[in-house]
Amino acid sequence: MPEWVPVPGSAKARLIEAALHEFEQAGYAAVAVTDLAAKAGVTTGSLYHHFGSKLGLYTVVRDDVEKRITDRMEGAAAAVGGTGRTAVRAAVLVAFDAAARFGTCRLLGETTAADRPDPIRLTLEALLPDDAGTAAVVLAAAWRAALLETAGGAPAAAGRRALEFLLSG
Repeated sequence: MPEWVPVPGSAKARLIEAALHEFEQAGYAAVAVTDLAAKAGVTTGSLYHHFGSKLGLYTVVRDDVEKRITDRMEGAAAAVGGTGRTAVRAAVLVAFDAAARFGTCRLLGETTAADRPDPIRLTLEALLPDDAGTAAVVLAAAWRAALLETAGGAPAAAGRRALEFLLSG
């Protein structure tokens, strides 16, 4: 969760809500600043005032959603023993289910527009043995691919089944 919570109905809150919707529907690259501002009922100046840029707004939205997902991943892993194959399986599946339920499949499936480490990969790395770091990269990529398939119209159940298949013994 962010350290701040925008006042409901404020320009900042409306921009975040509009960004979440627009980035999910069209993807980061296809969304124009003018579209975000219009959807939020504010000027582009308001967007720049609160977030500095489209990337600044995107980063706030993406960071918040990823934090919610990684918190769930960590909780799922802890519930089944903390580390290892079973924990990774639980974390990946819970993360997929949460992203589908939140309606953030495209947002989380796309490679981030911000230049920073991937929190999904880092969360998975923490659950794996030290010599299995590459597995975290592969699993995060598979998770994102399943999300993008879902965003593209495939049933969420099909994406989940694909991940279950990849994660089975």
